[in-house]
Amino acid sequence: MPVDALDAKILRLLLEQPRTSVREYARLLGVARGTVQARLDRLERDGVITAYGPRLSPAALGHPLLAFVHIEVTQGHLEEVADALAEVPQIIEAFSTTGGGDLLTRVVARDAAHLEDVIQRLISLPGVVRTRTEMALRERVPHRMLPLVEDVGGAARRR
Repeated sequence: MPVDALDAKILRLLLEQPRTSVREYARLLGVARGTVQARLDRLERDGVITAYGPRLSPAALGHPLLAFVHIEVTQGHLEEVADALAEVPQIIEAFSTTGGGDLLTRVVARDAAHLEDVIQRLISLPGVVRTRTEMALRERVPHRMLPLVEDVGGAARRR
């Protein structure tokens, strides 16, 4: 397992206090600053920490509507469709999937008419066979990592 109990404590601090210095994390944890920095460097190198920066609200940026668009792709065209999706600013995530489609995208829009325009753009992409759209009504569990970090950290302490 790439994360031990100290790593989990560091990750928790990063999630709860992202603008705090490494020196302050070290003080809070009662370890040397170099230890915290070395752990952060390893967590980045190992791909546990993938990014730093603020989480932005699409709604606050004028795009309050959220939809999940499933895209069925002609065989052999997945890469070119995925590359084309990267050019659509309203697509904030896209995943290859199994099941009822080849790709699942998270799409934001200003309103229903704007969402329709985005979907029409997707449908017109070479290699797209069909789309199926599901509108999000309300966020019930916001994006979070802390419960997972706590679970992984607890498992590390139990070993």
